[in-house]
Amino acid sequence: MNGVVKLTKDKSKVTRYSRKIGRMGNSLGVSLPKALADKLNVSQGDEIEFIENDRGEVVLRKSRIVHLPDQVRPEVLEAFFDVFEEDLGILEDLRDR
Repeated sequence: MNGVVKLTKDKSKVTRYSRKIGRMGNSLGVSLPKALADKLNVSQGDEIEFIENDRGEVVLRKSRIVHLPDQVRPEVLEAFFDVFEEDLGILEDLRDR
């Protein structure tokens, strides 16, 4: 990656960052401009999320880390959510009664 950053501001007070996509091993990657990394409060090793909205725009934000209590095992919580999703129709029917 060549580190070139294009930063433009238009009249609607939107800041735009432009970066080139580079190869990182067998994957593609893009680096974050320092100003954006500072705004997101991210540093090396942090995780970020890419969220696509209904207009096809992608929002970038720092991932929220959820710490489970010691007595809650992740596999049990995952199984709970699986059952919940399977029975969502039943729960919605009960709600609507």
